[in-house]
Amino acid sequence: MPQRHSKNNNDLAFFTYDEKRKLGYGTQKERLGKDSIKPFDACSLCLKPFIDPLCCQKGHVFCKECILECLLSQKKDIQRKLAAHTGQQKQEKEEEEERLMLQKARDLDAFDQQNHGPVPQYNDKNYNRDKNGFHGANSVKATSYEEEALRTMKAFWLPSATPDAPAKVEAPSTSTTCPEGREKIKMKNLFPIHFTEDTSAQKKHKSLDKSFICPSCKVTLTNTLSLVALNTCGHVFCKKCAEKFVAVDKVCVVCDKPCKDRNLVNVEKGGTGFAAHGDNLEAKDFKHLGSGSGLGLVRPAMKT
Repeated sequence: MPQRHSKNNNDLAFFTYDEKRKLGYGTQKERLGKDSIKPFDACSLCLKPFIDPLCCQKGHVFCKECILECLLSQKKDIQRKLAAHTGQQKQEKEEEEERLMLQKARDLDAFDQQNHGPVPQYNDKNYNRDKNGFHGANSVKATSYEEEALRTMKAFWLPSATPDAPAKVEAPSTSTTCPEGREKIKMKNLFPIHFTEDTSAQKKHKSLDKSFICPSCKVTLTNTLSLVALNTCGHVFCKKCAEKFVAVDKVCVVCDKPCKDRNLVNVEKGGTGFAAHGDNLEAKDFKHLGSGSGLGLVRPAMKT
């Protein structure tokens, strides 16, 4: 029995569906595993177990050293951009003043030549003349001026004479942003959080392998649970206990510090590992065919 015609027909001027699939054309999907998901007790910058964790008002957790270094580098970058913007404004002002001075000098020179020059000046734009007063094609210095113009000519069709586009430096924003949520953030808006470590005798963990529990219901905290932190004292609870006790009694269960509903901050995490939890843990990679090469650009389209 002969093969399928679409697989056997290879003399076409375009790629068939089977050839595109063999070249990897289209959207490639892959299910992410547990190793690809950031745990809740990991820093959003270094992706390691956090040390002295600080949390923003949107629930992103960072190591104290990591977030301080990030904010400091952002401030240095803002200062560098401000200095570049200020220098560009100063240069533009100097160029404008120089242009006005040259224009004024040209106007004075034209006025002087019009009234006291030996050769009368003409205002007709169609009258051919050069800048030194030589008129017509019989000018002796016309050839030298043409050679100079050719050397300094800006032409987009010649690579050596292509004009350079001026780099415009926009005024940067003076606010630092959260590296995870991209919202405006300040150091005073960060608050330390405290997890309750599981110190039961039945569980013996290594120094780097710690487990945390909810201080109210004693349930082990994992990525499958939604966590809530109090920005007043920093204690972390599971969402059920926070809604059932903390939000109702308006007081922290651990330290009895008063709080309000606006003090409850939902802690962000990398994922759960379960599709039914509302997280789309599917990595997509889109490929399209380039002209002549078979494979073109590869654009990752990863959604979580």
